[in-house]
This record gives sequence, structure tokens and C-alpha cells, in this order.
Amino acid sequence: MGTLLERVGSGDRGALSECIAEFGPLIWALVSRRLGRGADAEDLVQEILLDVWRHAARYDSTRSSEATFVAVIARRRLIDRLRRRTARPEDATIDLELPGEQQRQIEASVDARRVLKELDSFPEEQKSVLMLAILNGLSHSEIAEQTRLPLGTVKTHVRRGLGQIRERLRSKSSEPRQHTKEKR
Repeated sequence: MGTLLERVGSGDRGALSECIAEFGPLIWALVSRRLGRGADAEDLVQEILLDVWRHAARYDSTRSSEATFVAVIARRRLIDRLRRRTARPEDATIDLELPGEQQRQIEASVDARRVLKELDSFPEEQKSVLMLAILNGLSHSEIAEQTRLPLGTVKTHVRRGLGQIRERLRSKSSEPRQHTKEKR
């Protein structure tokens, strides 16, 4: 009746379970090699499996093997995740629940204060999503569950918000500074 991916693409529910059993270990190996074995890696494996399911109908057995098709999807998603990871303001990844002295030390960080200041200007819903992501390190799924927002909305808030923060910080760091010229 066709290849496994062709069956998945045609809506065969049984084939979906077979697909997960067949390609799950391959995807997990690719992801865990770069991200380790944490929650972020688990979320990414699930996202990749969803992408495989969504795009299975596009599989063409004359162009590649099924494993290659799956690996290409996994590689693209992994690259996207790694790019987003490096685009995050690293100094802003703090835990808001730290006790006294540690909290004061973190708040003293110039970069963290700049990010927090930028967050104040965001709409309340987006601000709370960003704070859960940036400051508390929650995954998109955890944020959606905690805020009861759709997962797509959470992802959009995070992606757009991080982009806006990055742009604002870049533009502020590239603003010309006023220098006083000394007369000689």
C-alpha cells in the first residue's frame, strides 16, 4: 500500500504509530547529540514528529529514502532551535524566585535590567509569556498550560517579543553617544 510516509500522508493512523516507532530513535539521536536530553530536546522531538506527520504527503520515494526525508526535517528544526537559542539575551536568563542576596546581585546586571525595562513596554499578555520564557526558562508547552493560551499564541508572543527586544537593544547600543571635545 505504499511506503510508511506515504501511508502517514494519506491519513493512516496505524502508520503514524509505526512512523514514531521507526523514526523516533533517529530523531532523538540527532536532537540529543546537539541539545542533550532535557525538556527542550523532548519538546523539539515532538515538534519534529509533528512536522513529519504534516509533511509526509510531500515525500517522494524517487528523490530520497524515508530516513533522509525525516533527517532533513529534523535538521532544519534543530538549526532553527539552535539559532533561537543563540539569539536569546543570555544575561536575562534568571530565576525570579531566588532568595534575597542572589536576587539583588542578578538585578544589578546591566543587561538583565535593560531587558526587564524593555519588557515593561510590552502588552501584559505578551509580557507575562516572555517573562515565563526568558526569566523562568519554561518551555512553550509549559507556558501554554500555565497561562491557558493556545500553544501557537505562546510561540508567536515569544518569537516576536524576543525579536523586538533584540532590535531595541541593538538600536540603543548603536545610538550615537554624545562626546565632549576637548580644546587643545
